[in-house]
Amino acid sequence: MKYSGLLVACIAAMTAGAQAAPPNVIYILADDLGYGDLSCMGQKHFQTPNIDALKAKGMFFSQHYSGSTVCAPSRSALLTGQHTGHTFVRGNKEIMPEGQHPIPDSVVLLPEMLKAAGYVSGAFGKWGLGYPGSEGDPLKQGFDVFYGYNCQRLGHHYYPFHLWDNETKVVLDENAGTAKGAYGPALIHERTLKFIEDNKDKPFFAYVASIIPHAELAAPEEYMQKFRGKFDEPKPFEGCDDGPELRLGKYQSQAEPRTAFAAMITLLDDQVGEIVALTEKLGIADNTLIIFTTDNGAHQEGGADPDFFDSNGPFRGHKRDLYDGGVHVPMIAYWPGKIASGVTSDHISAFWDMVPTFTELAGVPAPANTDGLSMVPSLLGKGEQAEHPYLYWEFHERGGRIAVRMGKWKGVRYNVLKQPNAPMQLFDVSVDPGEQKNVAAQHPETVEQIQAIMKKARTPSKIFTFGQEQFKGE
Repeated sequence: MKYSGLLVACIAAMTAGAQAAPPNVIYILADDLGYGDLSCMGQKHFQTPNIDALKAKGMFFSQHYSGSTVCAPSRSALLTGQHTGHTFVRGNKEIMPEGQHPIPDSVVLLPEMLKAAGYVSGAFGKWGLGYPGSEGDPLKQGFDVFYGYNCQRLGHHYYPFHLWDNETKVVLDENAGTAKGAYGPALIHERTLKFIEDNKDKPFFAYVASIIPHAELAAPEEYMQKFRGKFDEPKPFEGCDDGPELRLGKYQSQAEPRTAFAAMITLLDDQVGEIVALTEKLGIADNTLIIFTTDNGAHQEGGADPDFFDSNGPFRGHKRDLYDGGVHVPMIAYWPGKIASGVTSDHISAFWDMVPTFTELAGVPAPANTDGLSMVPSLLGKGEQAEHPYLYWEFHERGGRIAVRMGKWKGVRYNVLKQPNAPMQLFDVSVDPGEQKNVAAQHPETVEQIQAIMKKARTPSKIFTFGQEQFKGE
């Protein structure tokens, strides 16, 4: 159930007495950014100085995992505090002509929880959890402000025909027909900065869900010029450039995909730098927690070349894989004067930890059904950090995939919808982060333990079915 008005008022009163100034939270979520797509993580073909500076001045979590290996369920895990065995949205389920299957009104999302502490919440960028006007619309899920792409499918396009300003569909005449006059991420960034400035005197939660560097590959000319001629372009991408399907999902062509990819991440890095600079200019940096991460691993679509850029770093797999290349993501936390500078934490964490973390910082209770653990002890260096007994993922496409991280062990099963008893691969990621050596035969007891977790770690879903027969009686 949603929090009642009386409960919100009571919690707010208690919070006011216990904590006069809860921190602002700016959560920056890149889209399909690979672990190796930052220069601080080894990228050699371009630089990300602003994000690198966040890592140098903040805390880096080397064992952090996304909510899923694709967009919508990853965001659902983030905002509900539940992994994909429990969160409502467990896959990309499309609604035509615009949007995805809505998360229901009965599910309480993070911004609704933060209202009890007096937070104003804004979402900027890609939504993907409910079509316009549905019960999953961001304004019906606790956000006070929304600007961007409601539909993640239409979010494939950087020069969209329209964006959403709260409940108003804003037609971008500059992009009519085949014109490219208004770059979507630039418009969204302007509104992000405005939200921060407008709410500088009250606690706020800014959910900055960028579409960069998701395909299609496109950047303004000023950014393309920074890299033009620096890369060979052996594989121009031919897509949809005109006709009735233009900008409705299919990617547009890109003659210089490597150039565009580097340009896009450079633009994203500039935007991160501008957000940080604004908090300093407004005098709120010392009371603002900034998180930077990405929703899943590197993609291979629209002409992207993750092998050339070594986008997945040391890990195996890409987006849609449950090997670490699909779900092991960089996470940087920056809070001047509160979080130690230049520290790396090896605490094993995931997207569903954000709900208990942010609610604890705000001084409001986390929901009882969260799968997450507060990371406040790790962030602030105070108290003992609770550890996960395991992390769990399920992916409903490509034959069905399941994965569990349990301490140093990672268990992975593929094709489970066709083969419910498909053998499990087991990796010791402490010595084999690339998941190259399957040691299942050498550790049958560990395999049995993880298989038991895979069966018990989920509840059935009538909407996002997942080979329910294999879980009967468990």
